[in-house]
Amino acid sequence: MNNMNKTRSVFPRQLTLSVLLLALALPPLQTQAQTQTQAQTQTQTQTQAGPVVLNFVNADIPSVIKAVGELTGKNFIIDPRVKGTVIITSARPVPRDQVYPILLSALRMQGFSAIEGRGVVKIVPEAEAKQNYSVTRGKQVNESGDRIITQVYPLQHESAAQLMPVLRPLIGPNNAIAVLPSSNTLVITDYADNVRRLNAIIEAVDQPSANDTALIRLNHVSAVDVAQSLGRLMSDGAAAAGQPGAARLMIVPDVRSNSLLVRSDNPSRIQTLRGLVAGLDVAGVAGGNIHVVYLRNAEAVKLAETLRGILTGEAPIGPKTASMTGTSPAATASPATSTSSLSGAAGGSMILADTATNSLVISAPDVTYNALRAVIDKLDARRAQVFIEALVVEITAEKAAEFGIQWQDLRGIEEGGTNFIGGTNFGRGTGSNIIDASADLTTLGSGLNIGVVSGTVNIPGVGEVLNLGALARALESDANANILSTPNLLTMDNEEAKIVVGQNVPFLTGSYALSGTDPTVNPFQTIERRDVGLTLKVRPQVSEGGSVKLLIYQETSSLRENTTSGVIIDLRSIDSTVLVDDGRIIVLGGLIQDTMQDGVDKVPVLGDIPLFGHLFRTEKRKRVKTNLMVFLRPHVLRNNNSSDLLTGERYDFIRQKQAEFRMQPHFALPDMQMEPLPELKNPPLPQLVDQPPQPAQNTPVTAP
Repeated sequence: MNNMNKTRSVFPRQLTLSVLLLALALPPLQTQAQTQTQAQTQTQTQTQAGPVVLNFVNADIPSVIKAVGELTGKNFIIDPRVKGTVIITSARPVPRDQVYPILLSALRMQGFSAIEGRGVVKIVPEAEAKQNYSVTRGKQVNESGDRIITQVYPLQHESAAQLMPVLRPLIGPNNAIAVLPSSNTLVITDYADNVRRLNAIIEAVDQPSANDTALIRLNHVSAVDVAQSLGRLMSDGAAAAGQPGAARLMIVPDVRSNSLLVRSDNPSRIQTLRGLVAGLDVAGVAGGNIHVVYLRNAEAVKLAETLRGILTGEAPIGPKTASMTGTSPAATASPATSTSSLSGAAGGSMILADTATNSLVISAPDVTYNALRAVIDKLDARRAQVFIEALVVEITAEKAAEFGIQWQDLRGIEEGGTNFIGGTNFGRGTGSNIIDASADLTTLGSGLNIGVVSGTVNIPGVGEVLNLGALARALESDANANILSTPNLLTMDNEEAKIVVGQNVPFLTGSYALSGTDPTVNPFQTIERRDVGLTLKVRPQVSEGGSVKLLIYQETSSLRENTTSGVIIDLRSIDSTVLVDDGRIIVLGGLIQDTMQDGVDKVPVLGDIPLFGHLFRTEKRKRVKTNLMVFLRPHVLRNNNSSDLLTGERYDFIRQKQAEFRMQPHFALPDMQMEPLPELKNPPLPQLVDQPPQPAQNTPVTAP
């Protein structure tokens, strides 16, 4: 009885869906009643969640996609090129969650693919599926069925270039597979089920091999030199053969044991390499053990000093580093002197430095040369560069106020007999004195000056002056200064850099006049020139942990104006050694100064009387606040990319400032616009055919 009820409940749903799908497949010759019945049937089908029977016979693909969208609730965007018919039949009801995968399989057979996005599925031709967005996975793939996905698969043991020709025939012509030789990675875009099959193949092949690594010990020649020669030989041979899938070969020199560590995906290449090494590892001919080592980063003169000290067991003569204000002797010596002074013999060994090619010429037994070659490989490392940003901020605020009244009576000076003259007299020579103003009104300083004048008087021995009876002065000044300096320096590790921005001012240090028998006097003066402005000298030293040790001398100087006792320089300097991490900001030092001055010139007793006392005194007040801070931030540049990025930012800033400056057109003046700076592009380095061998820097030499 239960089975009969179940059959009766399922049969109407199957019959209803079959009617719906058949109606979609037939031509649109329907009456209004049929259309209403179909709409009711679709509504009934959407509200039901049981299994369905699929019956599409030569049905139009867009109509089938529409029906699947109503069943699954998915939104579809159909490319106009998606056309044709499809046949989908099911003998038994299928779950609704299987309807969409069945549609994908049917579309794949017709040459179409589904690209799943956020809330929408795009139906496009299969040839364009790989150019659209798809789900991207690593080694683990969770998707299945006929969905387009992209997988990035890094290989551990096998060569991706060798494996690509094996996998390419297993992928459809409309999908893609690519290889990244630098990271030994495969990038696959295909259907999910096929990607799973490829993963099983890759996992079975990508297994470690017992014959892929080897250790080759050397007795006579240097492991570094052999690694360079064989690395270039294998690399050039693979490139000349034009084999993109050739086995990779990695050669790493171990300078401590003078051995070669070799790894290859092809054991036969290791055996070939063993034979080459055996032929090269022979004792040198007597008198023929002369080697030339071309240096890439270090200076040959300085490095020869160090190597000679190792041979003789004596410290090199002369200072190894220069002071903050001097230069090293090796840098200033002539090439001939440097080369000859660094030649020496110890135990049958000799080292010469050739400054023209920056190379070392070493004559030594094989054992000694191999030991020296290991030292050279360590010392001839690429030195980092340090870009230093300095920020010098000086804020000065100065306020001054002055108020005073002075008076005098000179009328009795021209009358006979005994007469009375007098008055107050404050601040001679400062531009606020009443006597100076009587003789010359131009001596009065800035501010408000109010006087009472009654003609002129003639003072014996002085002459005619104004009869200035009273002078009232009032002055208030407010001066602010904000000085911001941002000097930048770029220098190599452990090399001093200096920047000076300012003026070279002459200072009179002495004078002398010669007056011999010639009545004409021949005076002369001695002058010393000094830099006045901003000076920054830095010597950075980069440590392996990323911190930077800085030897710093920073000086800020300026000429003081309105001085009567010669030239006065305001000087602020910092001489310090600090340790700061890469990219961090540190404050070097600062000055916070607040100066207050309050002065009163007055007549005793009378100047202290309230209110009335202002007629007998002059008051001055002044306050100066100075805030000076110096900040520093170093950036360590270890490769060309960081240097190009930093240079590009500064160069674009200058280009932008130049573009912002434009002269306004004038009807009479010619147009004098500057040519804009060209776009900064670093061209690739030229490849030299006869380039001398370079030191390996103790890094692996890889041949594709």
